[in-house]
Amino acid sequence: MSEESREKEFWEALQEADTRWRKEVLNPLLERFGERRERFVRSDGEEVEAVYGPEHQRGQDFFNDLGFPGSYPFTRGVQPTMYRGRLWTMRQYAGFGDAAQSNERYRYLLSQGTTGLSVAFDLPTQMGYDSDSPRARGEVGKVGVAIDSIADMEVLLDQLPLDKISTSMTINATASTLLALYVAVADKRGIDRGKLRGTIQNDVLKEYIARGTYIYPPRPSMRIITDIFGFCQAEVPKWNTVSISGYHIREAGSTAVQEVGFTLANGIAYVEAAQAAGLDVDEFAGRLSFFFNVHNNFIEEVAKFRAARRLWARIMKERFGAKKESSMRLRFHSQTAGSTLTAQQPQVNIVRVAMQALASVMGGTQSLHTNSWDEALGLPTEASALMALRTQQVIAHETGVADIVDPLAGSYAVESLTDAIEEGARDYIERYDAIGGAVQAIEAGFPQSEIQEAAYQAQLAQERGEQVIVGVNRYKAEEEAAVAIHQIDPEVERAQVARLRELKASRAASEVERCRAALAKAARSGDNLMPHIVEAVVHKVTLGEVADTLREVFGEYVENVVF
Repeated sequence: MSEESREKEFWEALQEADTRWRKEVLNPLLERFGERRERFVRSDGEEVEAVYGPEHQRGQDFFNDLGFPGSYPFTRGVQPTMYRGRLWTMRQYAGFGDAAQSNERYRYLLSQGTTGLSVAFDLPTQMGYDSDSPRARGEVGKVGVAIDSIADMEVLLDQLPLDKISTSMTINATASTLLALYVAVADKRGIDRGKLRGTIQNDVLKEYIARGTYIYPPRPSMRIITDIFGFCQAEVPKWNTVSISGYHIREAGSTAVQEVGFTLANGIAYVEAAQAAGLDVDEFAGRLSFFFNVHNNFIEEVAKFRAARRLWARIMKERFGAKKESSMRLRFHSQTAGSTLTAQQPQVNIVRVAMQALASVMGGTQSLHTNSWDEALGLPTEASALMALRTQQVIAHETGVADIVDPLAGSYAVESLTDAIEEGARDYIERYDAIGGAVQAIEAGFPQSEIQEAAYQAQLAQERGEQVIVGVNRYKAEEEAAVAIHQIDPEVERAQVARLRELKASRAASEVERCRAALAKAARSGDNLMPHIVEAVVHKVTLGEVADTLREVFGEYVENVVF
């Protein structure tokens, strides 16, 4: 019998068996008992099958769609050995109050087993305001650490081995200044810039879509980002110059498909901008990284990560002509979903975080932050941050899931959802292209309106009880136990402002003016901004002053409100 005949016979036999199973086994049971709800859906409302089988993978090409770990199209992971070679980087996102308090927390977390730093900055730092600005009042040190100057950065990084650890900084509009401060501190310590490893988020496009900590309009913001690409390529080659972020897109209410589609569309915009600035794709693409959310639907989340890897590899190879495999690898950091944490019965969040972290590991993350169970109430305490870290360590060392590369590969459900998410994300990218690209789509309000609609539908599903949230719309507790909340002493702001004013009074005013004038000239002329920003912060120009200098040249962005 020929191969073709055997295959035909198999599919006919499968169809016959499936028909018989449904008639004799499934349908009688459904007629008697039904199912526990009318529809079972993914995050985008698309229905999922009760059972997946070979028929759902009939068109899949193993070599072009799956392949082997560490090889194109990287569906099964970016490394051949994955966690058998080295575990993912265990980060705990931290930062609060002033630099000294945050430094103490970092050193504690490193002593407890974190393998990389992850820095949270307060809102004034993110928005380009010094702590003594009237616009910073009441926000200094509240949701992250306040960093105004090189003096603060030196305290923040005190006793931390910058040439041995990887540092992630969640910073966007002012990413150039924070990177400059980091480099300046390393220079002052005599550490070779080539040994510095880390990531700046630096993804301004998603700020216009979902988060809001932008300063300048999109086009000059893209120019700053490509300047960072060029600077790091020459000066800090091990630094990840952008962490293209779907995390906040998902936190704003997007579906899993939208998270992948909008994030990769933004990635395309960064690659195009870098090419337009004269950079070769194979010279910078290997330092691009991504940042994804991990939500509650376990199977969908595993499939999401696999789909994102495959789609990005194809985009880089087919659209941009990348030749190096390193240019096609989608490396990503992941964080458990803050939006799923509940203030009601908050200890249940420990379970949510554990399941989300497990999905991230099963999906092949390179770096992971696990949220603390009390973050729906306030900043994490030391004890809750330690529990979040221990969650990662248990998954790594006690579950066995890190011993097998891509352990869910071949699952009919996982492979089918991987295909579906890739297809849906590709459709969104095509819709971006039809509008003219990411910047034009954002200016038109397209992703914003799509996310708003998705968030609205998710909220309706919760209110109708179709989406169960334990402790919120089902299994409520009559009484809630009091929980100790980590709060920031108001004295932190007063002390930070006093230190900043003292630094400003001690500077050589002529040097500050010279550096700011040189930076403004570079902004107008098109010179790379990064060397000028480094020079400025070395001479104690503050973060707010750098931002104000660029505001004078580039202007400020005013949101296009979409309903």
